[in-house]
Amino acid sequence: MSNEPILLFLHGVGDGDQDDNWKARLTATLVRLGYPELNTGRVITPKYAHALRGSDDKEPLPGLTIKQPSREVAKKNRRDFERRIGAVEYRLGRHDRGEGWLGGEAVINLAVGLPPFGQASNYMNNPQIRAQVLNRILKTLPESGRLVIVGHSLGSVIAADLVRRLPVGLDVAGMVTIGSPLANGNFNVDKLRETLEEPPTNLAWWVNFWNVHDPVAAHRGVSSVFPWMIDFRIRTKIGPRVHDAVEYLNNESVAAAIGFALFGSKSKELAGIDAGREIALDPAERLAITALRYAYLMKMRLEGDQKDRFAGALRQVQAAVVDDIRKRNVAEGRTMPSAIARLAFDLSDPHATVPEPLPSSHMAKDDAVVLLTVLAAENVIRPFEISIPKDKWHEAMKDLTAEMGLGSQYGADVFTAARRAQEALSGGFGANLIKWGALGAGAAAIVVATGGLALAAGAGLAGAAVITSALAAFGPGGMIGGLITAGTLVTAGGGGIAFSLASPGTTAETLEAVVERRLAAAILRQRQRLEPDPSLWRVLVETEIEVRREYERLDEFSDESAQSLKELKRKIEATERALQYLRDNGLEPAVPGTSGEAA
Repeated sequence: MSNEPILLFLHGVGDGDQDDNWKARLTATLVRLGYPELNTGRVITPKYAHALRGSDDKEPLPGLTIKQPSREVAKKNRRDFERRIGAVEYRLGRHDRGEGWLGGEAVINLAVGLPPFGQASNYMNNPQIRAQVLNRILKTLPESGRLVIVGHSLGSVIAADLVRRLPVGLDVAGMVTIGSPLANGNFNVDKLRETLEEPPTNLAWWVNFWNVHDPVAAHRGVSSVFPWMIDFRIRTKIGPRVHDAVEYLNNESVAAAIGFALFGSKSKELAGIDAGREIALDPAERLAITALRYAYLMKMRLEGDQKDRFAGALRQVQAAVVDDIRKRNVAEGRTMPSAIARLAFDLSDPHATVPEPLPSSHMAKDDAVVLLTVLAAENVIRPFEISIPKDKWHEAMKDLTAEMGLGSQYGADVFTAARRAQEALSGGFGANLIKWGALGAGAAAIVVATGGLALAAGAGLAGAAVITSALAAFGPGGMIGGLITAGTLVTAGGGGIAFSLASPGTTAETLEAVVERRLAAAILRQRQRLEPDPSLWRVLVETEIEVRREYERLDEFSDESAQSLKELKRKIEATERALQYLRDNGLEPAVPGTSGEAA
């Protein structure tokens, strides 16, 4: 196949001049998985073991051909890369970079200085040898086309070094590293970590596999150094050859990654619907279908009676959601999107098969912040309540963000942000998860009181007109209405929201829930290096002013033990703690005139 990428295999120390045993092992594993055999004419295995032992002639180090793009180009490249890496992770399994093992770094540091690892030391410390090796590899490559790079051990270091120096006409369809020592500081050759702070524009994706028994990997992947790529842990039998390339290439997960890079998916994908007849999901429909998908990913993690109860609740919720959307669409003369229509079933038939939502479509990081913050904090099987350990919800969220092309780390950050927001509002007395229902009738009252006005169109949800219409159609009590209400309050701006939060009609619990979710969204943005939400600081400041005014008005004449004063004190404490967290963590807007930014 002329469009088939070239496979470039970069060997490690000591296995560079061996026969093609690695190729035979990989081919056997690929065939076992249902992939075609390797086309030997499309495989390149440069021989550079001799060059690693010493330099013959002086050669210039090949220059960097992949330059740092502008900020906007880099931002788009990062988003595109994360969508691709998320798709790979969804196919292969869960990212696991490991934590390392005590003394692992010291063992590698010592090993690099020993004679058997002299070739690795030469590459790291002798620029002439590096130049000789890189030039020898580059001479074997074409000037254009697509390349799949597999790097073993030192070969993984060479691969990371090489990807910056490839001909501009070559695109890397995927890079797989195995048995890599790149997480160790000794292998930061020529400021590799600095120049690869962001994924290079010629690289589609990069995954690394580490073996729990491989001392070179030291129980650790390389995403701690290059956080934009992903690691997978594998386990093979303990033995003297556990670090060998053939042991890795015999693993089906490793072969599946290489096979996907070379041949694409081996599965029969569902045929897409003609885009000309497809109806795009509106904000309420997208929110509902993503929540259902999140719930199904949770169901997969449950067992026994709990799974049966959750499945029964989810069955009824799904039927209600589809019916509510159908009624709303009929009333508005809107066509039913196929993504929603395919989820319909006869709830009255206890044996009816319940269709599951398809894997969630890709979404940009910015657009996902509010959506996922809301899903993590709300009950997606509302009105049913089933107590499930938080770690299971965490894992389901990581599954969701992986298939959305965001990567599982995004999902982990969603819950990390929520926990830190809760800790900030607890005042150091331990984080207490704000219970489901805190954004129920009280929150809906705020939205109604503001008339949906001055509500920002935000991060994957909708503006005031859509919100008002959706709440009128679905109400605040059901799953869709509850999620829309929560999402609205996470994106609301202007004085109306501050006045409503300070109002005696809004409980302190409701204010705490709103502030906690908004703070969680801000922390998630910071962890994902996204632009901050400029409205958060203003809303908190205005809320604090309004609450203090109300407190001073009542304090003059009320009893000290008055419940209304206690409620207002809780509100003041919540807003003060949130503002302090923003100050302490670099999220306070700059003062005008000090940095050129407006508060």
